[in-house]
Amino acid sequence: MEIVNEDVLDDYILCHKCHTLHKKVVLSQGQKAHCAVCNATLYRVDSKLAEHGLALSITGFIFFVLANAFPLVSIEILGVEQFITIPKTFFALFESGFYIVGLMCALLIFVFPLMIFTVNMVLFTLFKLQKGEAFIATLLVLLAHLKPWSMGDIFLLSILIALVKLIGYAQIHMGLSFAALLCFVLLDLYISKMIHVAELWTLKKEIFEPKRGIDAGR
Repeated sequence: MEIVNEDVLDDYILCHKCHTLHKKVVLSQGQKAHCAVCNATLYRVDSKLAEHGLALSITGFIFFVLANAFPLVSIEILGVEQFITIPKTFFALFESGFYIVGLMCALLIFVFPLMIFTVNMVLFTLFKLQKGEAFIATLLVLLAHLKPWSMGDIFLLSILIALVKLIGYAQIHMGLSFAALLCFVLLDLYISKMIHVAELWTLKKEIFEPKRGIDAGR
């Protein structure tokens, strides 16, 4: 099917949960649009979206660095103490010969989360500066591909399950990085729930369409 005018598609939005197509309606500040089928939030109006997104992204990035810089937990068994860090988990897999598993762990719990928060910081900075329209479009496409592959929450749950099984056999001490990882995962989940990629495309349109009109009128 050939689309004659692709700008018409900007008036519609797909629900990210049930994929029902909706026509966008004009909202007031603070209002939200919900899916008519599953009641998921489709989009909302937030005049401070760029500021809030940038602040959350920088905070999440700081927590991510702290989570990787220090030991998550220390485990003492029969007087022998071992420290566990996030990089050490996939390096141990590499050393044991599990190269594919180690690579997947490195991508899912380190590379992709780092890329997502870096892309978010660059995106919201460009939105604030109102520059780099073409680059923003590229970053939004990249972000849409990366988001499903961030699995910091799964990694945190796996650590908690392993620690519960070890409680009766070892002395376990939580490190600074464990708290930082917990804060990072909560922020990641909050950003994923509250700021959808579709809203960022809408923000891009709101910022750059008036500028194109002004430039065309000169």
